[in-house]
Amino acid sequence: MKKFFQEFKEFATRGNVVDLAVGVIIGAAFQKIVTSAVNDLVMPLIGLITGNSNFNDAFFILRLPAGVKAEQVTSLATATELGVTTFNYGAFISAVIDFVIMAFVIFLMIKALNKASSLTKKKVEEEAPAEPATKTCPYCLSEIPYHATKCAHCASELPAEK
Repeated sequence: MKKFFQEFKEFATRGNVVDLAVGVIIGAAFQKIVTSAVNDLVMPLIGLITGNSNFNDAFFILRLPAGVKAEQVTSLATATELGVTTFNYGAFISAVIDFVIMAFVIFLMIKALNKASSLTKKKVEEEAPAEPATKTCPYCLSEIPYHATKCAHCASELPAEK
């Protein structure tokens, strides 16, 4: 059992796991911000345009239970209390807008990370010295291909390049 906990400790303290945990926590916090923006800023504007005071609570009545009249159902909360079967399209549209905003922000973040990564790779590639295409034969001083093992001009055996 002690070995199990030791392995778990090594796993949990590994850099990738800690980074993932931080990412999940930040993502959850960001999700709350996006949800608040959608529910408190976007959906009231849509409700204003459509004439519905709270678009998140927009619904259609699918089935009324016995003894309940449609006039009694004035809000989603009332419909839930009365046991009315509803189609809650307002909440669904809100969730779709929420998803689209989150997907767009994640796309922008990944795009920025890829751009930064490609800039770093280019910098590393530029710093690496390029291998020469030719070298000089030490015997006849002619220019020959870099990986040649025998000089084409004087037929001398060349030492192997390191």
